[in-house]
Amino acid sequence: MGEAAPVRLLRIDEDVLERLLRAAVTDAEPIDVMPPVDGPPGWNARREEAFRAYHRDRREGLDGPLREITYAIEAGGEVVGAARLEHREPPGTPGVLEAGVWLGRSARGLGVGTAVVRALLAETAASGATTMIAETTAGNTAAVAALRRLGASLTTDAPTGQVHAELPAAR
Repeated sequence: MGEAAPVRLLRIDEDVLERLLRAAVTDAEPIDVMPPVDGPPGWNARREEAFRAYHRDRREGLDGPLREITYAIEAGGEVVGAARLEHREPPGTPGVLEAGVWLGRSARGLGVGTAVVRALLAETAASGATTMIAETTAGNTAAVAALRRLGASLTTDAPTGQVHAELPAAR
């Protein structure tokens, strides 16, 4: 992909879902992009169908029963990963959304992650929430650096290495 390309968050219809699955299969490990599925390591038909089901279940968005939405990340016209937002407060109180992102190996280190977090902050604000949180590990230096660049308040749990980030929603 080369240098950073324009980044868009795409709602996941069936066509986008297949593009996202292809990105996952060709550029990521299953454990990095979806909840665990029993069986041997690597991609197989069972994991691919579980991946599809996971994303289909979130199509109703933040107001749906799961109170979560996932987007495909498009950079330079290619789907390169996924981003999610999930309510972290009781229904009817729109204060906090948790963000999660995965990027295929070929999209890492190009500024895509920072652009995605900016886009998620805008989506957080559009939802009426005031705060976006994210969790990562101290070893994920790219994610920690991106969150820091965007002004996140970071706290690290020294024994576990877990990093908690909190950002005000973009207005």
